[in-house]
Amino acid sequence: MISRKALGALRYVLVFVLLATIGAPFVWMLLSSFQPTSILIKPNALFSPAAFTLANYARLPEAASFLLLLRNSLIVAVASTALTIPLALLAAYSVYRTRYPGRSTVYNLMLVVYVFPSILLLAPLFKIFASIGLLNTWLSLIIMNVTFSAPFSVWLMRGFFSSIPAGVEEAAAIDGATELQILRRVIVPLTAPGLIVTATYTLVFSWTEFLFASVFIIDDSLKTLPVGLESLVTQYSVDWGLLAAAAVATAIPVIALFAFTGRFFVEGVTAGASK
Repeated sequence: MISRKALGALRYVLVFVLLATIGAPFVWMLLSSFQPTSILIKPNALFSPAAFTLANYARLPEAASFLLLLRNSLIVAVASTALTIPLALLAAYSVYRTRYPGRSTVYNLMLVVYVFPSILLLAPLFKIFASIGLLNTWLSLIIMNVTFSAPFSVWLMRGFFSSIPAGVEEAAAIDGATELQILRRVIVPLTAPGLIVTATYTLVFSWTEFLFASVFIIDDSLKTLPVGLESLVTQYSVDWGLLAAAAVATAIPVIALFAFTGRFFVEGVTAGASK
């Protein structure tokens, strides 16, 4: 029989191994961003303190058009989030707080979008957007981001809506509040953490989306960060130092966002899974 202390020590070891496995690529990326490519392409070379440099970050705005790509990604991500939040809020309120025939069917149909691989939708959506003039526009990306993030956002908000007592809405209705007033003055304040979860998920999803952005956007001036940074990888050479710096700079907004909203995101995921 294994003692409790041994089991506890084994758990810590497994957690440490897991964190090391997950964190190693990020540490490598961070260290590489401060190294010249001449060091990174050497066999068995990881980090040389003598070769420490900030040149990769200094070259980033001009060499990779990083500021332009950053602006494009911010526009697409913020617009997608601004549209997803009210849609997810209204859909979640309809599914979890109202009663009507077919409500469960509506909820199940919202999740059907995740049954099929997104790449199967690439060709037909490309043809549709081309026929209506939305190809090579940010609006095509915003539509796709909202389409894929809104259903999952509704599921994330399930736990927050389920935790609201029905008596709260009934009391507001007795006081003469309309449905919209109840939603705005009662439901929204009580589900504010859920809205933060929705905004976080949508923003990160839109910030990192690559498949549709690489196909729907043709002009370099309209490309987002994940697609634009692909230009750093050419057929004959790869500027690894600059690519690592670009990856770190791209990840910083996401890390900062999770630093403030990570607690709400974990709460939303666990609540939605347990209700």
